[in-house]
Amino acid sequence: MRHKFRNVPQLVEGIHFSSKKEAKRYADLNLLKKNGEVVFFLRQTPFHLPGNTKYVCDFVVFWKNGDISFEDVKGMRTQVYILKKRMVEDLYPIQITEI
Repeated sequence: MRHKFRNVPQLVEGIHFSSKKEAKRYADLNLLKKNGEVVFFLRQTPFHLPGNTKYVCDFVVFWKNGDISFEDVKGMRTQVYILKKRMVEDLYPIQITEI
């Protein structure tokens, strides 16, 4: 089966990821957690938007120093993604980092 943007889905620890890049970021975050830099992280966190639409952030990371980062693993920035990201950042007091 062909996937959108030629991503190759990955299965890591029984978890399905949309791409190798997203699976690698998950592995990196687990290593950072094991080393104590990351307290914990959430995957696939939804943000509700007007018009019964939602944006799903790949990772919300809680760092040891108290910072919280919102990360989206991107290979290709589509127009829909750019619009939804802008809407989330306008509605919520966050900044999304593209990995």
